[in-house]
Amino acid sequence: MIGVGFLILLPILFVNDPDYMSLITSANILAAIAIPLAWQMSGIGRMNFGPQFFVGIGGFTAALLSIHWGWGPWQTLGVVVLFSLCLGLLLSPLTTIAHGLYFSLITLILPLMFLEVTFVYNETFQGETGLYGIAPFLELDNILIEQTVLCYCSLGLMLLFLYIVDKTLRSRIGLFAAAINDEEDVADACGLNINFWKMLCFTITSVMIGIAGWFLAHHDGTFAGITYLPLPFMIKILLVVIIGGRGELYGAIVGAYFVTILERVLTVLGAVNYVIFPLILLILLFTLPEGLYGLYRKHKYREYYPTMRVRKR
Repeated sequence: MIGVGFLILLPILFVNDPDYMSLITSANILAAIAIPLAWQMSGIGRMNFGPQFFVGIGGFTAALLSIHWGWGPWQTLGVVVLFSLCLGLLLSPLTTIAHGLYFSLITLILPLMFLEVTFVYNETFQGETGLYGIAPFLELDNILIEQTVLCYCSLGLMLLFLYIVDKTLRSRIGLFAAAINDEEDVADACGLNINFWKMLCFTITSVMIGIAGWFLAHHDGTFAGITYLPLPFMIKILLVVIIGGRGELYGAIVGAYFVTILERVLTVLGAVNYVIFPLILLILLFTLPEGLYGLYRKHKYREYYPTMRVRKR
């Protein structure tokens, strides 16, 4: 509750600085992508290297509907959810067919293939320039008030995802995720329908990530595949999850703000930023294997990452 209160007060502290307001919004959206991804990683027992694929699906769906049909954000939301649901369900069998490294490689290739499609069908997706003229969430006379409201919208989306995933992992579904994450063969031998639960987890989290892409499109008014589909954006999302603490829902928020702020601070160094930024993150990966949130857990331990423990008698 203290953390949520701080996040609510944070935009007020920088209400007169659009640059910092944009920074906070970016961190909230990164966290909104990382939170369902953390659930997915535990629920299917696989590392997804292509979460930005559904960011692109949500963003381009909203952008195309808005530009060509004149739909507003709340009209496009339903289509984005439906399309992400169908595509997530279509791809969900990969969680049962592709094992280990093969699943990671397939998910890595998917957004890169989507990126190539945006170049091949340049008239539809506008290639490197991207789509523009997307209907905004709201248009106010005061730009500062508008940015503040949008910042709180991004915070609301992130907290909504946090609440949904947190409640899910604390329920029986979280216990199923723990069993699958620890040992699939044992869970299967105990009678758990692991294929069903893995496909369900992948589908739901894909829809949530697609909604994050929808928000980005309507928030920015533009959407380009070259921005969200390449490897750098994927690496940033995975670093948010891992730096914050793998599988840690609250750690995803810490990781999102840390990575976003660090990236912005290092831009003052110029081109050397592209070397120092990954170097610092690599050092943190080796020195803090449990992530930044692990520092808190050492002092006040709570098992947020779903796992099953058996006592020996």
